[in-house]
Amino acid sequence: MAILVTGGTGYIGSHTCVELLNEGYEIVVVDNFYNSKPIVVDRIKEITGKDFKFYEADCCDKEAMEKIFSENKIEGAIHFAGYKAVGESVAKPVMYYQNNIDSTLTLIETMERHNCYVLAFSSSATVYGSPKTCPIKEDFPLSTTNPYGTTKLFIERILQDVYVSNNKWSIALLRYFNPIGAHKSGLIGENPNDIPNNLMPYINKVAAGELPILHVFGNDYDTKDGTGVRDYIHVVDLARGHIAALRKIMTQTGVEPYNLGTGKGYSVLEMVENFEKANGVPVKYQIDARRPGDIATCFADGTKAKEELGFTCQYEIDEMCRDAWHYIEEEKKRNK
Repeated sequence: MAILVTGGTGYIGSHTCVELLNEGYEIVVVDNFYNSKPIVVDRIKEITGKDFKFYEADCCDKEAMEKIFSENKIEGAIHFAGYKAVGESVAKPVMYYQNNIDSTLTLIETMERHNCYVLAFSSSATVYGSPKTCPIKEDFPLSTTNPYGTTKLFIERILQDVYVSNNKWSIALLRYFNPIGAHKSGLIGENPNDIPNNLMPYINKVAAGELPILHVFGNDYDTKDGTGVRDYIHVVDLARGHIAALRKIMTQTGVEPYNLGTGKGYSVLEMVENFEKANGVPVKYQIDARRPGDIATCFADGTKAKEELGFTCQYEIDEMCRDAWHYIEEEKKRNK
């Protein structure tokens, strides 16, 4: 029996595949390489020394998903596949609603046809909107400030309705905060195909000389230095959180949300400072206007994940910054 990983060659998906294989799980991976590269499949195998089935397909493609389930014995799924850029979602909301929701509906329908009811969903802290206080707990009011976040919130509600209609389902709604870092091997990490939408890959590209300057969107927020504050979690810790959630939902039914974050908030300028200190590389930046859909402060209360999943983070901010840059340096060597 295998775990299906949708979007498994993406940034978070690839690291989770490594952790699954290292924990002895059999996996089946599907990805269409919209925001990833085929070489990641080989690198996951290189890191783990293990083989797995891979399908190049779109999760919105009903025939492709049916084929995957028909050819494999799948006992559960981790659903990463989806568009994820806040700014792009503001500019292209229809594209986001269509892809993110349709891919999930197709997955759910296919799973039900094959009597597969275990699902870990890649949600987001964006479902909390602009929280009045921090740290954020799972029972906080839900709202959104951008279409990307709204797709995640809609899907969470769809999954809750699906459970009401069929209580065989066991679903974890994993609300990520801000993943950064990379695998210690330097073989996989965050390397978006286009101009980065997230802070750390943007810092990396500026540090590497691929982009001239880091644009800091807003310095007039109600924070310690006026720049946005976020909860940054090492991507390997985040991957470990998926394993913990998977173990839990394989033993029960229901729908439960879990925050996956460190509970610590760092501003954009603090992240620049931490990166420079950890790696000895300067990062040139300039202050620009606020970006539509962004909020001032967002960091997690991880008590529920600790108590119910036994999950806590292992990596501190300096190690996150070092691992992120190590991956970029290794990519440079490989591309020479």
